[in-house]
Amino acid sequence: MRYDLNLMPVFMALMEERNVTRAAERLGITQPALSNALNRLRETLRDPLFIRERYGMRPTEMAEEIAPTIRAALESLDDIVLSHQEFEPARAERLITIAPNSYVEFVLMPAIVARLRQVAPGIRLRMTPYGSDLAETGVISGTTAMVLGRITDPPDNLVVQHIMDDGLACVVRAGHPEIGNSLSRDQYETLRHVNVLPPGRLKAGLFQVLEQKGLRREVAVSVTHFLAIPELIAVTEYCSTLPRLICRHLARDIRMKVLPAPVDLGTFPVQMAWHVRYRHDPAHRWLRGLIMDVAKEVSSSPDQEGVL
Repeated sequence: MRYDLNLMPVFMALMEERNVTRAAERLGITQPALSNALNRLRETLRDPLFIRERYGMRPTEMAEEIAPTIRAALESLDDIVLSHQEFEPARAERLITIAPNSYVEFVLMPAIVARLRQVAPGIRLRMTPYGSDLAETGVISGTTAMVLGRITDPPDNLVVQHIMDDGLACVVRAGHPEIGNSLSRDQYETLRHVNVLPPGRLKAGLFQVLEQKGLRREVAVSVTHFLAIPELIAVTEYCSTLPRLICRHLARDIRMKVLPAPVDLGTFPVQMAWHVRYRHDPAHRWLRGLIMDVAKEVSSSPDQEGVL
């Protein structure tokens, strides 16, 4: 029996997206073209494969049964083809979509972009938000090349690699009337705090470590991004507990004073994850190496202000 291998990516796009519009966008084809391909698949396999429902497409039992085999076959083909491709960073022209969380966007992305401009100016990056749901980033389906941040409970089709660790420190305004060059436990618990609620798991980690240390904190205001912190701290007598590498940036602002936390709050990991289909993609492998190098440099560079 003859099979049209061009139909297999259509099947997997529908299987992973469960939505005709998203599947067509992912494949770069029109919805009518996708529907035509699906009809040909149905004729070949003699099964409806996907049943239209109110909020998308539900795979049939047969679709569920054959999906692992088709996925494995496509991944094997990708590995063979990509492993024989050459990649020259200086001459490459490519758009790569990545999903950094707000921490990585603040701390690492400027250095990553600057490095790319030097060694691979034809590589363009498109950043998409990374919240608490990996599926929404597109990394599970492979449409997004990688996610960067805190990766928890990854599915089996993702590879996770540790990038670096960071700790926590505190920031108050430089002219704070009650805080000198150190911050005691009592002062920390007396102050009112600005809390950062970025998407993902970092917020849960901070709450948990404060509870473990028995350190109380009265939250006066919560914000959704680290960039909101300087303006709030500059006009209040509040305190904020932030990653050390972000505090290093804030210490350059003469309105800010960065201090060690009153107790050791430990560290948290920063990771990247990608779909297994990119394991042997030369461009992807090269970018992963570049990100590792940049993260090592950023995390190990000396603190110029001497405050952390």
